[in-house]
Amino acid sequence: MSEIVTQTLSDSGVLTICMNRPEVLNSLNRPIVEALVAALNGASTNDDVRCVIFTGAGRGFCAGADLANGGWPREEGWTPGDVTWNSMETGYNVLGRALVNCDKPVICAVNGIAAGAGVGLALSGDLTIAAQSASFKLVFGPQLGIIPDVGASWHVPQLVGRARANGLSLLGDTLPAEKAEQWGMIWEVVPDEQLMEAAMAYAERMAASAITGLKAVSRAHDKAMENSLDAQLDYERDMQRHYCNQPVFFEGVSAFIEKRKPNFRDIETAQIKAAREKK
Repeated sequence: MSEIVTQTLSDSGVLTICMNRPEVLNSLNRPIVEALVAALNGASTNDDVRCVIFTGAGRGFCAGADLANGGWPREEGWTPGDVTWNSMETGYNVLGRALVNCDKPVICAVNGIAAGAGVGLALSGDLTIAAQSASFKLVFGPQLGIIPDVGASWHVPQLVGRARANGLSLLGDTLPAEKAEQWGMIWEVVPDEQLMEAAMAYAERMAASAITGLKAVSRAHDKAMENSLDAQLDYERDMQRHYCNQPVFFEGVSAFIEKRKPNFRDIETAQIKAAREKK
């Protein structure tokens, strides 16, 4: 039996994590959720990993939760709502946080339909690109009478605004990848056959960069969603004091002055190992 999640690490430090249930459009059940969480957490702690590509096998990125064979525990007396609450608390929300909080930059490469929880996953990375034939669909409300989850109710309105988020979620219409790009929901649309090539090109650029800085940028943008301008200016001040005291910054400045390519990989690996030894 094939692995439910596959992982491939390139020489440049790009780890490709692929959901591998193509026969059900990579719908999410307990085994795949737990395998994805383990893969993402492993990426965070693996010094050889510099960037992650998150994608799906086959013709779909992720069709959302597997409503037929979820595999989540059902204790005696639990209502369907209790089962759902438990699956979110112990599974789906853990996965959403693992994607957002991964210590390495994450590129989501959307290769087909992203529906339901799949939309939340697709938008949880640091950069999202999509194949031309990809699409996004939120049917929680009109088909199931529930709200978007796995972060979709946060990511979508933050990215496209309340009016468009409501239109997508109240009507359940399919949003083609090209319109998602026009709306600013994703970074780029590429021809289907070039999706993974484009994702790898971006990932290798990030892998060669200061990945601690890249994650700091992404987190600063997330922080801005909840901060006033004054609070964000204070946040920038405090973060710059921290990061300007780090070896990565010293290496970047030295490389600029010396007109050479910086070696962030060795600097960051040594820094991480030193931090672990102190614990």
